[in-house]
Amino acid sequence: MATETSLSEFDWLTLDSDEEVLWGDTPHPYSLVPIFIVGIPLSFFLVGIPILVGGYLSFKNTNYVVTSDALYKKTGVLSRNVQRIEFDKVQDTSYSQTFLGAQFGYGSVNISTAGGSGIEMSFDSVSDPQTLQSLVNERIKQRGGRTSESDGKAAVLDDILVELRAIRAAVEDGDTQAAAAAATETEAATETDETPESAESADFDFDTSVTNDR
Repeated sequence: MATETSLSEFDWLTLDSDEEVLWGDTPHPYSLVPIFIVGIPLSFFLVGIPILVGGYLSFKNTNYVVTSDALYKKTGVLSRNVQRIEFDKVQDTSYSQTFLGAQFGYGSVNISTAGGSGIEMSFDSVSDPQTLQSLVNERIKQRGGRTSESDGKAAVLDDILVELRAIRAAVEDGDTQAAAAAATETEAATETDETPESAESADFDFDTSVTNDR
């Protein structure tokens, strides 16, 4: 587990305002042993010198960081390559150890993502890989719980929206029916008012005809 002093060396790391560093480290020093085994004998023929120098520089310029939101890996000697994978995208984790890794307590933690092809990120030669894998899996579960809770709240809001729309449609339909009923009553009242006038006109015409006959 990285200390506060060692974390200050990760100047390449840019975090969000609410993101916290949970773990940070470099490859295990004993991971250089195979390079020395191969490089030192070959250095007498000058072939091993580039192997030793390249292996050491790669070791010094490799960093791994686990935060509350994502996984980070920084590599590169002459250039800098920073890889980031959010926990929401992690689908599977695994760890492996070589014979020397099992003897000296280091190994590799492999990360696979949803929709990816194979291993997308590997924390190579880290100390206590099993503990690191457990930390990553724990963060994946916590992030998954938050996602499920957010999805549940969204579903409740959707149900409320559906109910409100149904109520609005019912109210508008009721207003339409009331308006239609009022219009029907108005037409009926108008026809009733016109009927006596017609009757009175008919009576008046009858009386006039009778008078003329007389």
